[in-house]
Amino acid sequence: MTFFQELKSFALKGNVMDLAVGVIIGAAFGKIVDSLVADMIMPLVSLVFGGLDFANYYLPLAGQAASLPLAEAKKLGAVFAYGSFVTVALNFIILALLIFVMVRQINRLKASEPATAAPEAAPIPPEDVLLLREIRDSLKNQA
Repeated sequence: MTFFQELKSFALKGNVMDLAVGVIIGAAFGKIVDSLVADMIMPLVSLVFGGLDFANYYLPLAGQAASLPLAEAKKLGAVFAYGSFVTVALNFIILALLIFVMVRQINRLKASEPATAAPEAAPIPPEDVLLLREIRDSLKNQA
């Protein structure tokens, strides 16, 4: 089997295609959550805390003035941008919560489906076991 044939058989397996679709949908879902946090949740949090913008919170490490916006401070040198980290951590928590809820609901739906598979019949014993049983039964009948 050539390299390209092996690659084709690997890429066309169901699991690989499912994974690719999951990654693509996950990336799009991540953008939705980023927008949700940046455009809807963080403004509300900012309003609750008196108009604070967490994205611009930083500690200057290269002697920048603390009153500069984060983008300007980054141009002048290194900064410890903890506000951006808070925003990204909140994104992660929301995304993890949403995925947990989705997986939980999918598991509930799977559990509520009726079992359609018929119970399996008892496996047929091997031929040697059947022969030994016949010999045993015939010896019992003789005695």
